Amino acid sequence: QVQLVESGGGLVQAGGSLRLSCAASERAFSSYSMGWFRQAPGKGREFVAAISRTGGSTYNADSVKGRFTISRDNAKNTVYLQMNSLKPEDTAVYYCAAKVGAKDKYDYWGQGTQVTVSS
Repeated sequence: QVQLVESGGGLVQAGGSLRLSCAASERAFSSYSMGWFRQAPGKGREFVAAISRTGGSTYNADSVKGRFTISRDNAKNTVYLQMNSLKPEDTAVYYCAAKVGAKDKYDYWGQGTQVTVSS
């Protein structure tokens, strides 16, 4: 069982930046592909970004390309989401998730961290 704890959310003005962190309890952290998702009020959960086990491959949703960067530090069991040029429509609860293998479904989820972007 992997426990994931997100941090770094908060209130920021449009155009600002935040960096989210997700710390994993699992020592075999490098065995997991990691992803970030978000859910805005009244909307379904949306994929944001993903990163492979080694960090060699990353994937971003079109809505965040050029603004958000996912990265990981396997020595620290942590995955990050650097968010720049934030927009009010980025306001959401952000979740990190972990999965084993190449399947689409993620196995473990964090509790989420709130990001609010004011206009």
